[in-house]
This record gives sequence, C-alpha cells and structure tokens, in this order.
Amino acid sequence: MLLDHFRYAAFRRRMQWAIGWVLLLAALPAAHAAEPAAPLPAAEAAPRTVLVMGDSLSAGYGMAAAESWVALLADRLAASYTDWRVVNASISGETTAGGSSRITAEVLRHRPAVVVIALGANDGLRGLPVREMRRNLARMIGASQHAGAEVLLVGMRMPPNLGTEYTRDFEALYRELADFFDVPLLPFLLEPIALERDAFQDDNLHPTPAAQARLRDHVWTTLEPLLQQQ
Repeated sequence: MLLDHFRYAAFRRRMQWAIGWVLLLAALPAAHAAEPAAPLPAAEAAPRTVLVMGDSLSAGYGMAAAESWVALLADRLAASYTDWRVVNASISGETTAGGSSRITAEVLRHRPAVVVIALGANDGLRGLPVREMRRNLARMIGASQHAGAEVLLVGMRMPPNLGTEYTRDFEALYRELADFFDVPLLPFLLEPIALERDAFQDDNLHPTPAAQARLRDHVWTTLEPLLQQQ
C-alpha cells in the first residue's frame, strides 16, 4: 500500500506539472493580446504639388527635359522646399483652348496646392481672338481655385507687327484676369532675356538651355511667396 501511495504521489506531481505547462501555454496568447499594440510609425506627409500648365516655353523645346526652367525649378524645390514637388504638364504647341480642356483632369489627378498657368504665346502667334483667350484662361484659373489651389498667372507679350490694338489687348488681358480673380501675376515670362538674341535658339522664339536658369529665377520671385503661404 505504501508503495502504491508513493507511485500515486509521483504520478500526481507529473500531471500537475504537465497541466501547469498547458495552462501557461494557453495563457500566452491572451497575455500577448492584452499588451498594448506598438504604435505604427507616423506616415510621412505627401509632398505638396506645383502644377505647371504651359506650352513649349515651359516644356523645354529643343533641349533635354532636365534643362528646362521647370526642371530647374523642381531641383530648387528639392533642395530648399523638400515637402514640395513639381509636375510639368506643359505641352509644346499648347494654346489656352488646349489648357482649358485639360485643366480639370490635371487638377483632379495631381491635387496641386499651386497652379502656374503660363499659356497664350501660341494664341498670339496665331492671331487668335483675345476674347477667346480671356475665356479660356478664366476657366483655367476658376477650375484651379475651385480645387483649392493658389494660382500664379504668367503673362506673355506679342511683337508689334501683329498690330498695336491686338498687342495692347493681349498684354492687358493678363492684368485684367489677375485683378478679377485676385491672383499674382508675372507679367512677362521672357522679360529677363527678351532683348538678347543670343538667349534664343535659331528660331528666335525658344530660349536656349543656357537661359533657363534666368527664367526659373524670374518665376521664382513671384512663386516663392505662394509657397511660403501654404
């Protein structure tokens, strides 16, 4: 009987030890679940976007894409305003009608904080009516503002051979639109180089790669305050 008692006691201790391990293992998932979850790393804020809607003067006609004033602007932002990026939606040959037809899709796609509208040169070279150009640019500004973006309007000037009245009305419409929509205006994109023949390619219309940094700096004077307001 005594031997049976010791055998039973040993068996009971082994069972208690085994049951203890089972209970411990069963409790581990619950204990783990009760621990507060480690906080997820904070998501990096998405960069804000400057959307440029222009023509060949902004698309970098006759040069590598990285040489255009818009690409140089992107480089400057990458160095000084790291939470900003540039999307260049400029197309060579674009008119204000083309920009007007594209603006809604572009602002919905890129959700820009700032839209730079630099169109009109091709309208003027083709002698298109100023009233149509005014309507197209007004639609672009309105659509951009409706999407919550600030707008920088970049103007253009036409040579006097198109007629005094047309040249005057063409230049004036940019000021009128800027006043009406209360947006900043850079009156003439090519102002820093307009009188320098060596700053233009052989067609005497498109600036050379060497002139692009000066155009970027010219735009920067009016663009940077918009970035700082955001």
